[in-house]
Amino acid sequence: MATREEVIEALKELQEPTLKQSLAQLGLLRDIVVRESGISLTAVLHPDSIAESGRLEEAVATALAALHANKPHVRMRPMTEHELGEAQSRAEGGHAGTAATAGAHKESAPVKGHSAGLERHPLLSPESDVVSIAIASGKGGVGKSTVTVNLAVALARRGKRVGLIDGDIYGFSVPDMMGIEERPEQVGDKIKPIERFGVKVISMGFFVEDNSPIVWRGPMLGRMLRNFFSDIDWGELDYLLLDLPPGTGDIALDVHQMLPRSKEIIVTTPHATAAFVAARAGAMAIKTNHEIIGVVENMAWYEKNGERDYVFGRGGGGMLADTLHTSLLAQFPLGAPDNHPSEPDFSPSVYKADHPTGQEYLTLADEIVARCGK
Repeated sequence: MATREEVIEALKELQEPTLKQSLAQLGLLRDIVVRESGISLTAVLHPDSIAESGRLEEAVATALAALHANKPHVRMRPMTEHELGEAQSRAEGGHAGTAATAGAHKESAPVKGHSAGLERHPLLSPESDVVSIAIASGKGGVGKSTVTVNLAVALARRGKRVGLIDGDIYGFSVPDMMGIEERPEQVGDKIKPIERFGVKVISMGFFVEDNSPIVWRGPMLGRMLRNFFSDIDWGELDYLLLDLPPGTGDIALDVHQMLPRSKEIIVTTPHATAAFVAARAGAMAIKTNHEIIGVVENMAWYEKNGERDYVFGRGGGGMLADTLHTSLLAQFPLGAPDNHPSEPDFSPSVYKADHPTGQEYLTLADEIVARCGK
């Protein structure tokens, strides 16, 4: 099977039509995944180059024909303003060589020595207009991470610039849930987050070998979380979502201290005990003066042949919302996306936009945008 490096090498001569430089050298080849079923990737283009998408797709297919018999799945999207500025700077300033590995597969660790200026980091500044939303739950197993990744993707589908921090340091799962196989790499003194489904993602899972256990104490976890702010090149964001570990431990407390303006969504199941425990996470948000946007009830029912079976009972989400004096934002059924590993953009946990549950996540995203005013 071909490697990611071989894909980049095969495409090194492919130029961005407007900038007239190699897409690989400019770091504009993203989401490269090689599977037995084929090769998939995203090409990020200058807005003026979108009209060339068809020709570029054929050029990619021709260049990769020797690596895989199946035609590659190629996604094209225009650059954000931030990406456009970076790409133009590299192209005009002759720095494309420094970005030649921007699509390469490298194992990286968070850059050290930058946390001292953390209080000045733009994302943590009181003047920042990025909407930070922590997704919390009282206990594990309620689908908090599923809600987080699908809400992030839904916001991106609505045209928002979204970042996602997998803050569950011990139980990181976001990379696997989103079908991310590559790792971030260091460019200059920053680490570039992995972009998937239009969402910029960072996770402890990117820096751990072979799913090894994390044996750290609270202060070390706090430093890692701070690195996720200080050492990551997030670019321009509208929303930053944080998938918190369940409960009210050190990481959740660190987030509340670092992001005093963060908003919060509480996830529960309909079961009365799950809602009772989730109330603790809500109480922590209230004590630290965080705004609770609302409650999401996951696994609300199981539906088959049009019949709903309330396998975890009913009413937990509404009861929790009443307890916290907030709104029940959404109820999602028990289920899983009907994705198949042979699909080029396969992910185990992200619903397609046209799936009924995917449509419900778009509705939730609209509600979040309306409530946050961005």
